[in-house]
Amino acid sequence: MQVSFGLTFDKLLIIGIIAVFLLGPDRLPYYASQLARLVRSARTMANGAKERMREEMGPDFDDIDWKKLDPRQYDPRRIIRDALIEDDEPVAKVRPPVESAYAQRQRFAKEGRPAPHDSEAT
Repeated sequence: MQVSFGLTFDKLLIIGIIAVFLLGPDRLPYYASQLARLVRSARTMANGAKERMREEMGPDFDDIDWKKLDPRQYDPRRIIRDALIEDDEPVAKVRPPVESAYAQRQRFAKEGRPAPHDSEAT
């Protein structure tokens, strides 16, 4: 059972046992109630923010695909590819093979021409 942040039930149980030993049976109920109060207030704040967004956005709030806006779905390669490819072009475009520098030197040698030279290269 996965709770959140990679915490499983086993890990939570171990944390609870350590808390019992560190806090002792006298202070444990107080800190447990404080933790419950913190969780309730965080949930209330999250629900308040959600309601405020719903009020400000109006009926469009329910139409938004929130999974599409999840940052874990971010793929820079897909975003760049979608931006560069026009809608009327096929997605998988066949490119002519590029001749390697070695093959180019071999071809020039067979033709009797000198190999290409870049004067600005180091």
